[in-house]
Amino acid sequence: MLSASPSTRAAERRRTLAVAFAGFSAFLGLYVTQPLLPLFEHLFRAGKATVSLTLTASTLGVAIAAPLIGSVADRLGRKRVIVGSAGLLTLATFLSATATGLGTLIFWRFFQGLFTPGVFAVTVAYVQEEWAGGAVGRALSIYVTGTVIGGFTGRIVSGLVATHWNWRWAFAATGAMVGLSTLVLQSWLPRERRFAGPARGQSLASGAAGHLRNPPLVATFAVGFGVLFSLVATFTYVTFHLAGAPFHLSPMAISLLFCTYLFGAAVTPPCGHIIDRYGQRAALALAMGTGVAGMLLTLLPSLWAVIAGLALCCSGVFVAQAASTSFIGMIAGTHKALAVGLYVTCYYIGGSAGAELPGFLWRFGGWPSCVALVILVQLLTIAVTRVFWDVRTGGRLEAYPMEG
Repeated sequence: MLSASPSTRAAERRRTLAVAFAGFSAFLGLYVTQPLLPLFEHLFRAGKATVSLTLTASTLGVAIAAPLIGSVADRLGRKRVIVGSAGLLTLATFLSATATGLGTLIFWRFFQGLFTPGVFAVTVAYVQEEWAGGAVGRALSIYVTGTVIGGFTGRIVSGLVATHWNWRWAFAATGAMVGLSTLVLQSWLPRERRFAGPARGQSLASGAAGHLRNPPLVATFAVGFGVLFSLVATFTYVTFHLAGAPFHLSPMAISLLFCTYLFGAAVTPPCGHIIDRYGQRAALALAMGTGVAGMLLTLLPSLWAVIAGLALCCSGVFVAQAASTSFIGMIAGTHKALAVGLYVTCYYIGGSAGAELPGFLWRFGGWPSCVALVILVQLLTIAVTRVFWDVRTGGRLEAYPMEG
């Protein structure tokens, strides 16, 4: 067999790196306000639940757009939607920097979320189609790495910039990085070659109705809600906890807490054999149980205990996400892409709820009340899988990664 020419290998490297940049740009700005929430609370003289709308708005935008973007990409083509969405995401991020008040910022944050699925969801479809001859797993692993680095970088950059300059420059900096990624995507991402357009047969509405009549699948949507609820609620409200007594951390120090994401990202892939050997239900129970232990650790008056607890929390959430998304591939039957879209919607609705609901409890019990709520959601998530996930379900596992 003849080896590929140097120019072919270079083109393949560029294509693979473009996929990483797509993941990077999609999640760079989605949670960029998390380390800034205590600053916004002071600056805008607003309550915790109110400033958390800067997160809720973006995750709500994702939830609305996720099930619809596949139809748009079917008509316009994969690359065109990916690059166009990245360009619109760049514009919305820059416009967030021009916000004159909290309301305007929330408005532009909604549009950041609305344009995000056009990058991350369509990129997953692009990889599944264009690498169909082989190396899909490798391409998706590189994509996932890009999403983790993007989410981590956005939080670190926002804390660093806001500590030394104005908070607006945090959006300007992330907007510039998304813009550069858009140029890379336009230049390095080849046009789709294996895309055949929308398939004939069952309509989108009837496919969705069929999924909603599938109890294990509906239960998986509920699990997605609980997974992102736990992650967003924990990492949103722990910022207020650590900004106050006895820790008094700065925005920069708070942003460094998201280094625990890297620990979770490193732990998750080796846990795949637990899913393969013991099943999704057992793996999710173990993951959520780890999250419960981590939440209890954050109650200790020690920064190192809180950091360890957060590392356990995000590790548990990432493994639970792997278990739930792989279960979709086993039980969805037809219209698997639509099933994933509905899962993404429930997933990000859970994130929106996680950004808001603990804020109403904070006034009654502070951080311990938030911990109690997160643990309750984690235990309910385990209970849902115990009742509705059938461990006898067969099929080939197929994971659809999403960064939290």
